[in-house]
Amino acid sequence: MKAIAVAVGLAMLTSSLHSKEAKLAPDIVILNATIRTMDAKNPTASALAVLGNQIIAVGSTDEIRALTGKDTRVIDANKKLVLPGFNDSHVHFLMGGFSLSQVDLRDAKTPEEMANRLAAYAKTIPKGQWIRGGDWDHEKWPGTPLPTKEMIDAATPENPVFVNRTDGHMCLANSLAMKLSGVSKATKEVPGGEIVRDKNGEPTGIFKDGAEDLIKVPDHSESENLSAARAATAHAAKVGVTSVTDMSAGDDVGLYQTMAARGELKTRIYAIRSIVSGDVLQKAGVRAAFGGDMVRIGGLKGFADGSLGSTTAKFFEPYSDATNTSGLWYDQMLPEGTMEKRVLAADKHGLQVMIHAIGDQANSKILDIYREAVAQNGERDRRFKIEHAQHIRKEDILRFAKQKVIASMQPYHAADDGRWCDKRIGPERSKGTYAFRSLLDAGAVLAFGTDWTVAPLEPMISIKAAVTRQTLDGKHPDGWVPEQKISVEEAVHAYTVGSAYAEFAENRKGTLTPGKLADIVMLDRDIFSINPVEIENVKVNLTILDGRVVHEQK
Repeated sequence: MKAIAVAVGLAMLTSSLHSKEAKLAPDIVILNATIRTMDAKNPTASALAVLGNQIIAVGSTDEIRALTGKDTRVIDANKKLVLPGFNDSHVHFLMGGFSLSQVDLRDAKTPEEMANRLAAYAKTIPKGQWIRGGDWDHEKWPGTPLPTKEMIDAATPENPVFVNRTDGHMCLANSLAMKLSGVSKATKEVPGGEIVRDKNGEPTGIFKDGAEDLIKVPDHSESENLSAARAATAHAAKVGVTSVTDMSAGDDVGLYQTMAARGELKTRIYAIRSIVSGDVLQKAGVRAAFGGDMVRIGGLKGFADGSLGSTTAKFFEPYSDATNTSGLWYDQMLPEGTMEKRVLAADKHGLQVMIHAIGDQANSKILDIYREAVAQNGERDRRFKIEHAQHIRKEDILRFAKQKVIASMQPYHAADDGRWCDKRIGPERSKGTYAFRSLLDAGAVLAFGTDWTVAPLEPMISIKAAVTRQTLDGKHPDGWVPEQKISVEEAVHAYTVGSAYAEFAENRKGTLTPGKLADIVMLDRDIFSINPVEIENVKVNLTILDGRVVHEQK
């Protein structure tokens, strides 16, 4: 360890400790650690010191031990791995909190098991209360049939049901929910969505993308939202996630601010609104990255298309297993030119824009729109993002770097979708799916996340997926599209440095560097030295957020 790397922190504190102002001794020091700082100038260390909410020194154990005062909490890491807090670049935070207490259909292996779980859950809640969430996945069922209202009506006769597929782009309603919403055979189709119907034209209960809004699910109460937010932030701390970009924050910013003021918020939140309501921020004169270190606003999210699992992701060519469709443009893209106008207006006001794009045509179209925004509004550091960037043609991979567009990606989806992606779009198009390696080699910036609740919030699962590309069904032990694997170092970089850069916060967090915020995680094993297959089993021993311990595994 070069002394110059910690000179400022050491000089300040050593001077302090030789005076009467010992109160400036660190609040916390971590000693005997295996520290990966993710700072290229000073990549490794064995100890660090925290004062207030900042890291004030990173160095050797002997150097940092010398800084301690009588009130300093000393944590002996016993050689465990210490990293910057993970920054999830794409979550639905409140939905995640609700999912922790809602019915869980994610691993239901048959429609019958799905119905049984709904029946059991209905017995635990009052009559008439809506059942939502769920995260079912019909791709795990024999024959992969889409569920229908008939499958669940008998199990939920007194509770309206509207449960989403794991990707959130397709939901199942029971007959009671449809009746309460006034949905019937006569209900007309909506732009950017689809009502799945049987051969007689009757709705089956499946509603895709824009059609989901036809089911009138009541809003949660303020107290319900607060409970969900508390559950979400506690869970984030437990799995080592210290920052998130909340893609569906909407009007929840006030809730997060209240929690931060009370000291209840254990997660930094970059709150994103829908681009449809972008004029709210524009009229207020809000610019990107506005707010404090705990809660910030300034970003707008839009949708270009749906999802691969729902066959609504927009491709240039039809689906291999559904040749009658090449996907759907999301209603925000309709009529043609609508999204371009919204992006140009938001960008002109200085707001950061991030658009969901799954299919190859959707990604190409959003890159076109971003290019036009630069042409019309001029060059500046705008950090456009494409959320998911899931299926990309070779020529468009190069455009991410050339146009300085950030690929905000979720590695777990590769392990999940890789089970059946080849069936849906064919092995040739699959080569451009979750193209981590190609994007990095092209010079693009990756920002990793999970899309929680679509995928688990645990970073270890996602890092394993990025490094091994093994699928959840165990059928690709050497990796699905293995040429797109990346290293553990690159995956962690995308989960820390990349995500911080993606929200204009690289000068405040993302690395363990003196002067930056004290957001720190300690793992029970070194993910850089173990077999990558074992990474998903690594646990978080300690999480520090803003200089305070918010999770500790005893």
